Amino acid sequence: MNPPPNGAPDRRPGGRTARIRTQVLDAVRAELGEHGYEGLTMEGVAARAGVHRTTVYRRWQDVGGLLADVLDAAGEDDWAPPDTGSLRGDLTALNGEIHDSLVVRPSIPQALVAASFRSARAADAQQRLWEDRYQRCEAIVERAVERGELPPDTAARPLLIAATAPLYHQLVLLRTAPDPHLAAQAATTAALAATAGAFARPAPDVEP
Repeated sequence: MNPPPNGAPDRRPGGRTARIRTQVLDAVRAELGEHGYEGLTMEGVAARAGVHRTTVYRRWQDVGGLLADVLDAAGEDDWAPPDTGSLRGDLTALNGEIHDSLVVRPSIPQALVAASFRSARAADAQQRLWEDRYQRCEAIVERAVERGELPPDTAARPLLIAATAPLYHQLVLLRTAPDPHLAAQAATTAALAATAGAFARPAPDVEP
């Protein structure tokens, strides 16, 4: 993980500190899901968490600090990308997870994405989380190369973006109705393009 932004709470594991952090971050997710960024307040979080508001202010300073810690906490988990035995299967399963997280109500990922446009600290933490998730998902491409499904020069990041971007475009930007076929369609399109070499890394420049 990258270092936390200035002012982020100290993360000493165990004991009362860990319990308070868990209570507060759970409260942030609940408040964000119910009320959105505009309705998220330090007082509301403290009340829901059962923690004195001075504790929340002292450790997180403001709403931006709370959001940043929620996002950083997501990067501390042990999540790993699906391993189904095929590139198309892995991408479809990954997209299925993304689809479900975006269509459930309330959708915490959607609320956090929206909040990242309103808080600089949350935006920085969101960027760190994206980087973490993309790095973990590179295993999908590495396994496909090892199985001989993809050319060895396949660039993982562009392929992963191509596979997952349609879900965010449809469900977050356009706010279209959930489509049970979207995850598989986006995965199949990206996998076919990758097999054809569409995501090959550029050849290095050779000096004459």
